[in-house]
Amino acid sequence: MVFDFYCISLKRNFNLNLKYGQQRYDFDEGILYFMSPNQVFGMEQDVAGVSNEVRGWMLLIHPDFLWNTPLAKSIKKYEFFGYSVNEALFLSDKEEAIIVGILQNIQQEYQGNMDKFSQHIIINQLEAAPFDLNWGK
Repeated sequence: MVFDFYCISLKRNFNLNLKYGQQRYDFDEGILYFMSPNQVFGMEQDVAGVSNEVRGWMLLIHPDFLWNTPLAKSIKKYEFFGYSVNEALFLSDKEEAIIVGILQNIQQEYQGNMDKFSQHIIINQLEAAPFDLNWGK
């Protein structure tokens, strides 16, 4: 499969093996993973560990939404959006709470009355995410 979006996902009880590019995406220790637009991935169910309680979220951002913003250029510096990173990132409870809070702010803005400020507010929330903490290094 191929998404036309940037993807930021948090998984809990994820019983699928994800193939990202030509390699397996490792969820053994981490819970947060990223993909860039037009990257190839596939999924295969792990029948040995089937769980009915899959939890988490997925934020999909079309590149056009970022067009003509500073984030459109700076997002390329985050190496974890590339094939070179093939393992999910571990989050402390504090880091996860921050990320979930930012996602809730984005959701509230998106589901509210969209206006000329909504894109700016959502992008500011994305820029506030602590993705510059050297995660994945």
